[in-house]
Amino acid sequence: MTVLTHTPSDVTPERLAQARKAVLSSSIGAALEWFDIIVYASFALVIAENFFPETDKTLGLILTFATFAISYLVRPLGGMLIGGYGDRHGRKKALTLTLLLMMVGTLLMAAAPTHAMVGAWAGVIILVSRLIQGFSAGGEFGSATTFLIETAPHRKAYYASWQVASQGISMFLASAFGYVLFNQLSKQDLYSWGWRIPFVLGLLIGPVGLYIRARLSETQEFTDRTPHEAPIRAAFTHHLGRVLTGSACVGVATISVYLILFMPTYAVKNLGVPASAAYLGGVVAGVVTMVGVPLVGRLADRVGPAKVMVWAALGALVLAWPLFAVVIASPTVPVLVVAIGVLGVIMAFYFGPLPALLSVLFPSDVRATGVSVTYNIGVTVLGGIAPLVLTWLIGLTGSLSAPSFYYMAVAVISLVGLAFARRRYGAG
Repeated sequence: MTVLTHTPSDVTPERLAQARKAVLSSSIGAALEWFDIIVYASFALVIAENFFPETDKTLGLILTFATFAISYLVRPLGGMLIGGYGDRHGRKKALTLTLLLMMVGTLLMAAAPTHAMVGAWAGVIILVSRLIQGFSAGGEFGSATTFLIETAPHRKAYYASWQVASQGISMFLASAFGYVLFNQLSKQDLYSWGWRIPFVLGLLIGPVGLYIRARLSETQEFTDRTPHEAPIRAAFTHHLGRVLTGSACVGVATISVYLILFMPTYAVKNLGVPASAAYLGGVVAGVVTMVGVPLVGRLADRVGPAKVMVWAALGALVLAWPLFAVVIASPTVPVLVVAIGVLGVIMAFYFGPLPALLSVLFPSDVRATGVSVTYNIGVTVLGGIAPLVLTWLIGLTGSLSAPSFYYMAVAVISLVGLAFARRRYGAG
């Protein structure tokens, strides 16, 4: 078991200033990563018509989400290579690399020519964009989490939770963009150029993040030790059980995020809810996350991350089916907003303590690699493919309740993972 502790002498003004700067730099990277992801998922219907217009609407949507899902297949690779780079050469260098790659992926998406311009090559271009973004995102979470944990002089779950809170900011902004653009632009303008606006504005975050990250100091925990020669091999040999356990623990966090992202498409396509109204739920979930997650981080510092996560996972298991049943029975704007808000609360309580829990699972010499690989395996297997799987399940079964059963299954997997993390590895 790895214990993240501190002594009173650790809490100096200098360490606190470093921790605040680490929060800011890590949050900007996470914000850009998730803003790009959320915008893509939120505008899936628009992207499908622009890049896959020759297919029927359902197949076009599946192809759009398939491109989204394929990008997740490279996330574990990005986690391995960038996490390993961070364990060998420093957390700061890894964080700079991930942000540069994210900017390239977002730029490609913002400037991508549509099918009407270049034919089938349009789909190839956005696939390349998603692959670059997925590779960089694969290394961002583990590197940023490790940097936050090792920089924080105390209240480590609280400081690490800010990376998740920044995802709430991205969710709020992306959903707000969706609401405003769908309300203020004509369909022709939205489909021809309006959908590019969030990607362009998201791209502007990058230079600010690079400037801040260039002025960070490397963590003392990294500089005080000899770098591991083969952190990737160590993660898959000496710590494979921890990797698999942590990946299972990621489940409820990632599926909650992607259910919130899936909701606008689900509500518009299947329930006839106005697209602009569906985005209001994302705004609510974003506010809940960015305000609630730091508070949950403080709670996790007091009672332990795993205990808080178990409560949230049980809530997901119990509430999944009733939430969808109510939305299906009463497909109105207030009901949809409340349902997404509840998902946001579950996500905040589960996702907020997750970075601290994963960090405890791994020793410092392989922490960036271990956390990166663990997180991305969990996200890829249980979350990243969710929009594709959920669209396919609804089409296959004809049941609009199908997403709730997937959510419940992932909650069970996470509860099993948390049990192993606590009893076998002493985490949480």
